Amino acid sequence: MSTPTLVLLAATTLAACINLGAALYEALVVDPYWPRRPGLIQSRNGGIARVRFWLPAPVVFEVLLILTLIVTWGDSAIGTALLVALVSHAAMRLWALFDLIPRAAEFERTDPADVDEAAAVRWTRRNLLRVPLLLVTSGAMLTALALA
Repeated sequence: MSTPTLVLLAATTLAACINLGAALYEALVVDPYWPRRPGLIQSRNGGIARVRFWLPAPVVFEVLLILTLIVTWGDSAIGTALLVALVSHAAMRLWALFDLIPRAAEFERTDPADVDEAAAVRWTRRNLLRVPLLLVTSGAMLTALALA
């Protein structure tokens, strides 16, 4: 495998692991607290702006993954691992796009006093379920890198 291809594979793996790390941070540090204090996730109220990370980071990974698949197409040693990463990421991303993101945006727009804490807690529990999919994606990318 050529050095540029290996660097591309390593960069793609790094992007996957960054997404996993961010999801773990969100699940362990942010999500346990914001349902009681919704202002924590509302940038207009001094909270974090999750969109600044969650908009570009998955897109960077997706572009890198597609490029990696194209460049390494035909290399059966890593192809399966890359396809596992693609499928697990696509499943997580579709779920996030149609369920988690619209609901999160609603929580971020709603006045903090009007946020339903029980609904917010349910959202954080569903959000936690992204972590296993991101773990599969990162594991598959690390496997592909190790096989390369």
